[in-house]
Amino acid sequence: MIITAFLFGLLGSFHCVGMCGPIAFMLPIDRTSRVKSIVQTSLYHFGRIFSYATMGAIFGLLGKGFYFFGLQQQLSIAVGVLMILSIVLPKVFQKIPIAKPIIKFTNSVKNNLGASLKKKETPTFFTIGFLNGLLPCGLVYMAIFGALTSSTFYEGALYMALFGLGTVPLMSTVVLIGNVTSVINRRRIQQLIPIVVVVIGLFFVMRGLGLGIPFVSPKPMLTLVDAAGCH
Repeated sequence: MIITAFLFGLLGSFHCVGMCGPIAFMLPIDRTSRVKSIVQTSLYHFGRIFSYATMGAIFGLLGKGFYFFGLQQQLSIAVGVLMILSIVLPKVFQKIPIAKPIIKFTNSVKNNLGASLKKKETPTFFTIGFLNGLLPCGLVYMAIFGALTSSTFYEGALYMALFGLGTVPLMSTVVLIGNVTSVINRRRIQQLIPIVVVVIGLFFVMRGLGLGIPFVSPKPMLTLVDAAGCH
């Protein structure tokens, strides 16, 4: 499962270009120095990966508890429904109590990110990357679900770090070249993003229902609590 995280990030990086491409274009890279531009780009990526790894550690730790109490299936359904509502009925989603703190947190991240993008100091690129990693993203949510199935915090952190590492090659191309419209139609990708989020949400719901479909909706495994009750 850990190895698939890198492949997931690598294949999903096209989605990252659509979501984070505008931020990458706005990075105040010093293009007069090749060495400095590489260092700044590396710090940006390290910030993103560190952000992902931190989330992975948290959800990996939670995953052990959810597995113990047999709540992973219910959690999967809840996350899937919220993701679908955020696209299909955005106004309804905004009225959900849990949505308000998420929206408030997102706005705070965006404000801090905007302020950081105005700075040109090299250390700031780590901050930009870290904040970038905290922005809402369906692809990241999907990866977090993988981290949530981990049994320890460091496995969750490793999963998300490898996911972030997989996004580096294409995102580096966007940052250093600054224009990949000849290779990727960014507008079309952005139009597909809502569809991708809904599909991911449906995947979460199916995963939680435990329909017995291999790799997509496997039947729930016997939890530690259930196992203890059998004795």
